[in-house]
Amino acid sequence: MSKVQGGMKCVKYLLFVFNFIFWLSGSLVLAVGLWLRFDPDTANLLAENDAPEHFFIAVYILIGAGGVMMLVGFFGCFGAMRESQCLLGSFFACLLVIFGAEVAAGVFGFLNKDKIIQDVQNYYQSSMENGNGTAIVSMYHNVLECCGSESSPSSGLCIDCNTAIEDFFNEKLFIIGYVGIGIAGIMIIGMIFSMVLCCAIRNSREVI
Repeated sequence: MSKVQGGMKCVKYLLFVFNFIFWLSGSLVLAVGLWLRFDPDTANLLAENDAPEHFFIAVYILIGAGGVMMLVGFFGCFGAMRESQCLLGSFFACLLVIFGAEVAAGVFGFLNKDKIIQDVQNYYQSSMENGNGTAIVSMYHNVLECCGSESSPSSGLCIDCNTAIEDFFNEKLFIIGYVGIGIAGIMIIGMIFSMVLCCAIRNSREVI
């Protein structure tokens, strides 16, 4: 027999639906993270060992959070249907951890946006000044379609390539930021639902 009745039963099924949506959201976050990590253009620009790594830090946070979200969403559905206070409490704790990770990825992307772009621009400039960096420079010119695909380090620094680098990484970093903060907002709703249902189950046991 169900431990919750009346309006709390509605909360129970709402939490189940939420967890299913949460699982789908986790799939989306994971997919976006993997796309940002393995996007051919991004991978080519940051493929070298001495390339800046700050961009991928936020991407790895996003990938990890997406994977955990899928797992937590599955167990959240199970906990809601079983009306398990322990599972719902664990679900709340996991949501809180993921919430922190998502906000961290979003805030990291926004606060370090200028530094990440500057690091990549400096890396491009140093490659231009380095006689051994011809392949790297050509790759930047081809991927970003700036300065002409036939340009070489001897042709000097291309101002339009610095602008292209800024536009390229601005777009990627805003995706990380908005996805992280958007999913964090969804998780607040899940935490509220899980606590309401958890308290209802506890109160029903006290009555019994």
